[in-house]
Formats: sequence, structure tokens, C-alpha cells
Amino acid sequence: MTTTELPVAAEPIVALTPSAIKQVKRQQEKTGKQGWFLRLGVRGGGCSGLSYVIDMENDPDPEFDSVYEAGGVNVVVDRKSALYLQGSVLNYDIKNLMEGGFVFENPQSLRSCGCGTSFTAK
Repeated sequence: MTTTELPVAAEPIVALTPSAIKQVKRQQEKTGKQGWFLRLGVRGGGCSGLSYVIDMENDPDPEFDSVYEAGGVNVVVDRKSALYLQGSVLNYDIKNLMEGGFVFENPQSLRSCGCGTSFTAK
């Protein structure tokens, strides 16, 4: 499936920082998934009610998904998740030499858990 068959978002739903783009491309190369879509979303669960989803996907659903390109990375977000993620920024934060991870800065979040993997929507 190509991006021309999928609904293209008028503007990025989640912006990716240069650090996040670099890490996504690194993970795609490491796993042999170059050219796959970065799946961003939310699902019920976690300490605060909604958990973030970050995954790789090669077959988005044109009925439910919107796509866009960010720094050479094809991003896919389902329409329901877009309501909770609109205006967010995804960063890759390196805390020290031993650890790092993706972090969402989400204006739709009222509060988040201590680890940052779940949030309560406004």
C-alpha cells in the first residue's frame, strides 16, 4: 500500500523533533523496517487512563488512519487517537549514557503518570 491511497493529514498531528526522527530511523534500520510507517496512537489503560502507542507498521488502514511525513519518516495515526494527540510533540530524550526514550509533550494531557507512558485527557 502506498501513501497516495491513504488519507493525508492536512498538518502533522504529532510533530517529531530531530532527535525523535533520528531514533526512529535508527530503529527502522536496526529492525529491517526501513520505509515502514511510524504508528502513533493512544489506547485505554495505564496509570492515568490512556497509554501512548509507538510502533512500526507497514499496512495502515485507509478507512481509519491518516498519514503524513515528518523529516523523512512516514507517520500514521488513527483518527480516534488524533483527537488525543493533536498538537503534540514527540521527542527522544537521552537521560544519560544508559537510558533514553520517547517522550510526548501533549497539550491534550491534563496530567501524566511518573513514567510518562500514560496520561489523563483534558
